[in-house]
Amino acid sequence: MAVDFMKGDLVRHERHGIGRVEGASGAGEGQRCTVFFPRGGERVAAVREELVLLSDAEADAYDLVRLALADLERRSEESAVPLGQRWQGGELILKPADPALAPKVLPIEAFFHKIVMVRDQLRVLEAKINANKALADAEKVELQQYVTRVYGSMTTFNVLFRDKADWFVGQKSGAE
Repeated sequence: MAVDFMKGDLVRHERHGIGRVEGASGAGEGQRCTVFFPRGGERVAAVREELVLLSDAEADAYDLVRLALADLERRSEESAVPLGQRWQGGELILKPADPALAPKVLPIEAFFHKIVMVRDQLRVLEAKINANKALADAEKVELQQYVTRVYGSMTTFNVLFRDKADWFVGQKSGAE
């Protein structure tokens, strides 16, 4: 026997993805729900047969990822990652070996913004890997190792950050 949906339940819809029940009327097979689907930013009226209740583990993982993404968005809106003071107003000059070719000059702030965006997207990727139910633990570990190696490759750019807390950190040696 299927349990009726209640306000606050996390559900999956085949077309709209995961959403939260905002209201329900009726009971049993005739139950109708109003569901908010954040991916599309829309409220949809759905009949019970179109919805599947997320398991506790799926709901926990969804909430964890949602909270992590909301925190990431809040932090980026709250205060942008600050560029080191010595670089403010500076330029990045890419000078070709051939003197006949013109150099490319970029404001360092624009380049730094791209580096910060890469870092933020890596964090989102990590959260998605950890929350993915289709991946085995060994696969998650393998993918996390790739992400860690990317962080290690990006440590060159740490010199641009004002605060050490914002730095890229790759794999640490056993001595640290």
